[in-house]
Amino acid sequence: MTDTAASPAPAALRLPAVDKVLLSPEMAALRERYGLDACTQAVRETLAQMRASAQQQLRAACGSAPADAPTIVEVVQSAGQRLAQRFAPRLRTVFNLTGTVLHTNLGRALLPQEAVDAVVAAMTAPANLEYDLEDGGRGDRDDLIESLVCELTGAEACTVVNNNAAAVLLTLATLAAGREVIVSRGELVEIGGAFRIPDVMARAGGTLVEVGTTNRTHARDYEEAISEHTALLMKVHCSNYAITGFTKAVSDAEVATIAHRHQRHMVVDLGSGTLVDLREWGLPYEVTVRETIESGADIVTFSGDKLLGGPQAGLIVGRKELIARIKKHPLKRALRVSKLTLAALEPTLRLYLHPEKLAERLTTLRLFTRPQADMRERAQALLAQVQQALGPRYVVETAEMHSQIGSGALPVENLPSWGLRIHPADGRQAGRQLTRLEAGLRGLPRPVIGRLHDDALWLDLRCLEAADETAFTRQLPLLNIA
Repeated sequence: MTDTAASPAPAALRLPAVDKVLLSPEMAALRERYGLDACTQAVRETLAQMRASAQQQLRAACGSAPADAPTIVEVVQSAGQRLAQRFAPRLRTVFNLTGTVLHTNLGRALLPQEAVDAVVAAMTAPANLEYDLEDGGRGDRDDLIESLVCELTGAEACTVVNNNAAAVLLTLATLAAGREVIVSRGELVEIGGAFRIPDVMARAGGTLVEVGTTNRTHARDYEEAISEHTALLMKVHCSNYAITGFTKAVSDAEVATIAHRHQRHMVVDLGSGTLVDLREWGLPYEVTVRETIESGADIVTFSGDKLLGGPQAGLIVGRKELIARIKKHPLKRALRVSKLTLAALEPTLRLYLHPEKLAERLTTLRLFTRPQADMRERAQALLAQVQQALGPRYVVETAEMHSQIGSGALPVENLPSWGLRIHPADGRQAGRQLTRLEAGLRGLPRPVIGRLHDDALWLDLRCLEAADETAFTRQLPLLNIA
C-alpha cells in the first residue's frame, strides 16, 4: 500500500480591507459622487470578484505560486468602473444619421425650444394642470390645449391621450363596444411592434366587419355591410404603406355621407396627422386634420409626435357630444397624459399660429426642409476629420442620399439629402469590417447611428445640425474599431 500526497491547498490571497479602501484618499472623489452606501457595495463586489478570480488562477497553477495582492489603487479603479456602469443612464442622446427624420426607435419628433422650456418650467414648479384660475375650482386638463386644437383643425372639441393607438382604442371602446365597425380590407394596417387594427378593435370590444378587397373597395361595399348592429364606419389612413396598380378606395367624404345617411358615425384614424399643407414648403402632399374634419368625419384621431412635431400624444378631435362621451369613459383616466406632455404640446401648437416662421421654429419641419446643398457643404467639411479618425482601413467619401420622413408618414416619398459613405479600403470581409465600425460608432460617448446598405455605412447628415457638429467631431478620436 502506497501513500498518495494530497494536493496543496491554494495560497490565501491577502486583499485590502473594505474599510481601508473606503477611507483611502483615492476613494474620496467616488464617495462624494456616488455616496457611501453605493461605494461600499461596489468595493465589496470588486473584492469578491478579485478573490474568486485569484483562487481560480491558483487552482489552475496547483497552488505553486501565490497571486500578487491587488493594491488599493487597483481596487478603487475597478470599483469606480463598476459604479460608473451602475449609475450610467440607460436613456442616452444619440446622433441620428440614419436618414429617417421621425425615427420611432430614436424617439420620433425633436421638440422645438419653446416646448423644451415649457417642460422644464412644468417640472420645476406647480402648474394649473387641473385648476381653473378664473373661479378657483377644479379644471379639466384638456382645456389647456382644446381651444388651440379646435382653431387649428376646425373641430368642435378635443381630448388627448398618450398616443394614437390609445386614441383609437378609447374611441372604439366608447362608440362601438359590443357592436360592429366597418373597415376596408385595404386599410387593416399593422404599425410598429405588431399592433394591428383588428387587435385594437377586439380589445375595444368592437366587432370588425371587413369590406372590399385588399386593393379595391367600393362605396356599395360599405352600403351593403351596414346592419342594425353597425356602430360606425371607419377609415384608416395607410400611412406606413401604399398599394399601387389596379386600386380603388372610397374617399372620406363619401364614406361620411354613407354613414350619416344611415344615422351612423364615421371615424378616421389619420395616424401621423398634419395640421398644415406640406406643399407650402415643397414637401409631398399629406391630407390635413382640417380637411378630414371638413370631409364629414365625426371623430379624427392622430399622433402628436409625428408630422405635428410635438411630444408623444394621441389627439381625438371631432363633434362635441361624441368627445364628451369619450372623455367620460373609464379608460380615459388610464390613458390620460401628464403635465409634461401638455406642457410640450401647447407651445408646439402655438407655433402653427405663426406659419411664416413655422419652418424655422418647428424642429421637425426645419429638418424636412433642410436644403440638400447645405448638407452637401457640411459633408465636405466633415470628410477629412472622419477619414482621419477611421484611418487608412476605411474610405470616406461624400455621397448623395435620400432621407425618409419616417414613422409611417409618406412611406414612398424621399427627401434629397447628402452625407458620408464609408466602406473598407481593401474590400475584404466588408460585412465584418462594417459591423465592427458600426459597433464602434455606437460605443462612442454619444452614440452615432447610421445605416448599413450596399456594402457601406451611410451617415446621412440631414439631422446633424450645426449646433451639434462640434460634439460630433470632438468624440471621433475616441472611436475604437480594433
